[in-house]
Amino acid sequence: MLDPISIDIAGLNLPSLIPMVIIVLGALAILIIDLVRDNLSKSFYVMVSELFILLALGAVIGYGGGERGFFDVMLMDGISILGQIIILVASALFIPLALSSSRFHEYSFPEFFALFLFMIAGFQFMVASDNLIMIFVGLETASLALYTLIAMHNRSRSFEAAIKYFTMGALAAGFFVFGSLILYALTGSVEIHKIEEVLVARNFEPIWGVLLAVVFMISALGFKLSMVPFQTWVPDVYEGSSAALAGYMSIVPKIAGFVVAMRLFEFLVHADVIWVQNVLWIVAVVTMTATNIMALVQEGVKRMLAYSSVSHAGFAMSAILIGTTQANSALFLYWILFTFTNLGAFTMLWVSRHKGNKTWGNTRFDHPYEKFSGMVKIMPINAVIMGMFMFSLAGMPPFSLFWGKLYLMSSAVNAGFISLAVIMAINSAISVYYYLKLVVYMFLREPNAGDETVYMKNASTALKTVIGFSAAMTLFATFYVSSLLEVITEYVKASGF
Repeated sequence: MLDPISIDIAGLNLPSLIPMVIIVLGALAILIIDLVRDNLSKSFYVMVSELFILLALGAVIGYGGGERGFFDVMLMDGISILGQIIILVASALFIPLALSSSRFHEYSFPEFFALFLFMIAGFQFMVASDNLIMIFVGLETASLALYTLIAMHNRSRSFEAAIKYFTMGALAAGFFVFGSLILYALTGSVEIHKIEEVLVARNFEPIWGVLLAVVFMISALGFKLSMVPFQTWVPDVYEGSSAALAGYMSIVPKIAGFVVAMRLFEFLVHADVIWVQNVLWIVAVVTMTATNIMALVQEGVKRMLAYSSVSHAGFAMSAILIGTTQANSALFLYWILFTFTNLGAFTMLWVSRHKGNKTWGNTRFDHPYEKFSGMVKIMPINAVIMGMFMFSLAGMPPFSLFWGKLYLMSSAVNAGFISLAVIMAINSAISVYYYLKLVVYMFLREPNAGDETVYMKNASTALKTVIGFSAAMTLFATFYVSSLLEVITEYVKASGF
């Protein structure tokens, strides 16, 4: 007779699941409410979504349980908590953008908000586990929801963008599965910390197997992080999405990818596996440089910001190559500061989005540079705020991303990556050109006739509040960046990174 299986409930550490459960319950609550009573205002669904996001954020910040939970699948270490905080804060800032003045198709469906919450839960599971199966489940949950959210914008470009994203995402999922399969065949485990133990004990033999697994994993995460040469989907998908969703995609999926990449690759870097370091160096440098050059020739502001976000991802990827505590802390600091600035920049595009006829010359894009000609003479405050976001993205002091780039480059210098720090500085200088190009259009060109209202066509109190908050966090970073870095460093050190 077989002995009964006993499960220690206390050992399961169920509180580690609470943040994700809250978000999933929020999504299910929206679907149930819609079944019981339809035609409710989108403001109601925004408030419900915001409530569950803030409850989950409180559960993450107040988490006091052990690191492992739910059959050791969940991992609530420092970088897991940091990653979830960034995901939830960015999501809380994004969801009010649904309260736009113009009526856009996707926000009329409660399913939009339910899918958005399911997507958040997927990203949370990605960062809160070192089990490759759980990471894959989280990745696919988030990706499937995101494909649908893109298509719900209901334009021909949106359908094209969703199909492109789905096709590339399916390819990336295949790469991730093959990489996981090889790692399991080599080590007998799908948990990253056990894979590390086995590979270190074997001195990373057989080398061909480890090489093949790393190539598949870099390819899979390269898609999610939009690393070169897997970035080809980015401009078209961003162009087909709403400006609000494009801004979200430039931030949240990437931080989830960075946390997974940190867990997967840094133990190889710390073990002085030279070829892994060389591959990561090439990926980071080529990504930040190639996309910077591509951004120089763009005619639409949204496409320029799309390539810009890829370049910033290349900057952040450098931290995983460096692999020190200072570099990892700088990565999270950089991405938090980037979150506020980039969300503000894309929200500025969102407030000027409208369905009417375009009066400017270039009709191919929703936001060509010509659209912003002479903006300072019509709406000077808006022009100054958008200019501030551009200066911050370029890394000019005293705006927020200057500090992010400074700490990241100093971590490279302190770790002996002098050439990498020089390349990062050169790329920052190159980026000034295309950021200032928009500033030139806003401040030195004559305004377009009949465009007096276009810059605030889609504005509402909610959107203005998000822009104001993003602008304040961008402008006054000097006063909080040191304290923020100390908190981040404590979390990173607690994770052993």
